[in-house]
Amino acid sequence: MKKPLHRLFIALAFAGASGALHAADTTPPAKTLSVYTTAKDSNLRLTQGESLALQPAQQAPETDIAIFVNPQKHYQTFLGIGGAITDASAETYAKLSRTKKAEFLRAYYDKKDGIGYSLLRTTIHSSDFASRSHTYIKEGDKELKTFDIAPDKKHRIPMLQQAIKAAGGEITTYVSPWSAPAFMKDTNNMLQGGKLLPEYRDAWANYYVKFIQAYEKAGIPIWGLTLQNEPMAKQTWESMIYTADEERDFLKNHLGPTLKKAGMGDKKIIVWDHNRDLIVHRANTIMGDPEAAQYVWGIGFHWYETWAGGKPMYNNVAEVAKAYPNVNLLLTEATVEKFNAERYHYWPNAERYGDSIINDFNSGAVAWTDWNILLDHTGGPNHVGNFCFAPIHADTNGELIYTPTYYYLGHFSKFIRPEAKRVSAAASRSLLQVTSFINTDNTLATVVMNSNNTPINYRLYIGDQETKVTIPAHAMQTLVY
Repeated sequence: MKKPLHRLFIALAFAGASGALHAADTTPPAKTLSVYTTAKDSNLRLTQGESLALQPAQQAPETDIAIFVNPQKHYQTFLGIGGAITDASAETYAKLSRTKKAEFLRAYYDKKDGIGYSLLRTTIHSSDFASRSHTYIKEGDKELKTFDIAPDKKHRIPMLQQAIKAAGGEITTYVSPWSAPAFMKDTNNMLQGGKLLPEYRDAWANYYVKFIQAYEKAGIPIWGLTLQNEPMAKQTWESMIYTADEERDFLKNHLGPTLKKAGMGDKKIIVWDHNRDLIVHRANTIMGDPEAAQYVWGIGFHWYETWAGGKPMYNNVAEVAKAYPNVNLLLTEATVEKFNAERYHYWPNAERYGDSIINDFNSGAVAWTDWNILLDHTGGPNHVGNFCFAPIHADTNGELIYTPTYYYLGHFSKFIRPEAKRVSAAASRSLLQVTSFINTDNTLATVVMNSNNTPINYRLYIGDQETKVTIPAHAMQTLVY
């Protein structure tokens, strides 16, 4: 995180102006790009190296490894990258010293000295990542007369307020419910799945409205919401089931009209919010119904389909992008499960993130949201023992532990800014993975990952220019042009 980018641009401008003073010098100055690298078994952590000069491109022989970027070919518009502030994150954050809190907020949200997160998710009442379950009403209150976000006011809301301030005063924030209150479900239990009882559909839809109103009154603007977190998973924690037909009907007959009636028709509604494996069926069912589809801004997905032993189903995301090009796709949750403190710096965890982010964006996603942004030394707190990793952990002494995942996320979030456009980028060999975006200020950010055991020399082509780059073994690079 050295040499702010604006200094590079100023230096380039000065160099161009100086060249104009020498009429005899007709050779245009070589264009340059900056390379930022994070690599295993090194001290490189988003570290800026020497600038590389671009020259007129020459045909590469087929023996050379190359990456080809065409900034003229634009695809989807980028919304942002970020993570979730859960009760667990907020409880852990509250225990930090004032100095460590400032460091933490700077690390995530500062665009210059941090990784510039631009997206934020939080929960509607509790998830498993909390010390206990809670709702905002007294049990049985169908009229929602006792609705009160008091449980969030101790830790979560203060952290959200400080995160928004650290991000410059605004950040795209969306919310997700894990379960309706117990009395509204056929199981009378917030945990272990169960379904919303028909007689409580309107009350549950109004619950979203009450939540948004209360949070916005607390100074937390809500950009959007997902209808239900993981609607096909019966979990040991807060969870609730909707079939595709049930989610479609709740959206078109209850949630969509209720939000519109409350003057919240501009809130972005995201459906599915579950794994890539079943996303095609859910998209077909909901988007195939015009009455339901009118309320849909996007389709969210998670990365946990690998629980069944298969590989990530990136092609399913791409299929939905092709079938419904006007619907926004975004990863809404990802985390590495089964926390083990001996694996804070386990590099495959970071590479799993790199692989997913690159492939999800190349498949058409507009945004990517990590799960907990902070957890403690146990991978919690979590009231059902579902302990997981976060990019940053706090140890028993209140020190912050930055995992490789934090830096891998930063290779995207720091350099790709909201409203950027994805551009054409491809590698000549499967040894390297790549995605590329052009920002609104015309800076080009190309992210390259090498998950192999040896360094790789490659030729980077940007339009009709090229340069030669070396990426270390097990490394991520962002090339800024």
